Amino acid sequence: MSLHESAVDTLSRWHAPDPGQDTLRHAVLAFLAARPDGCLRECVPGHVTGSALVLDHTGTHALLTLHPRIGRWLQLGGHCEATDETIVAAALREAVEESGIDGLRIDPALAALHVHPVTCSLGVPTRHLDMQFVVHAPAGAEIARSDESLDLRWWPLDALPDDCDFGLTQLVISARKRAVTGH
Repeated sequence: MSLHESAVDTLSRWHAPDPGQDTLRHAVLAFLAARPDGCLRECVPGHVTGSALVLDHTGTHALLTLHPRIGRWLQLGGHCEATDETIVAAALREAVEESGIDGLRIDPALAALHVHPVTCSLGVPTRHLDMQFVVHAPAGAEIARSDESLDLRWWPLDALPDDCDFGLTQLVISARKRAVTGH
């Protein structure tokens, strides 16, 4: 299965939690049907990204990065690479690279979708079609800030930074629901 096929498969199997997320799911599926390169950053109209809400072993704290270009605290994640076998592998790779944590475990079920305009490494306005996952860190995990971050910090889920965007907020809500319901 290719990266593109895995993104389509993940979206096709996902039971969106509300009508807004389901509408977005259909829009991203339509985009991918029209764009075989839709998972790669070279796709100028927009491209799928993989992000991860990294939770500590207790599930009560999230690891957030202070993004240098955006200037806000965000979940970890970013561009897919041609070498990523699946969208889940892309999100996990990004989480490991940006956190420095060994032994992360990713829930392969999509947690949320978020589409946002951004000027990324292409240098031109585009859109990130962000497929968001929940990742769990092992007990005693030690973080190491990468060059892609100004800062890296654990935040209590009930005391996130004031400037959180909707994408992070909805991802945290999804993670909390999963913790309660088990899915």
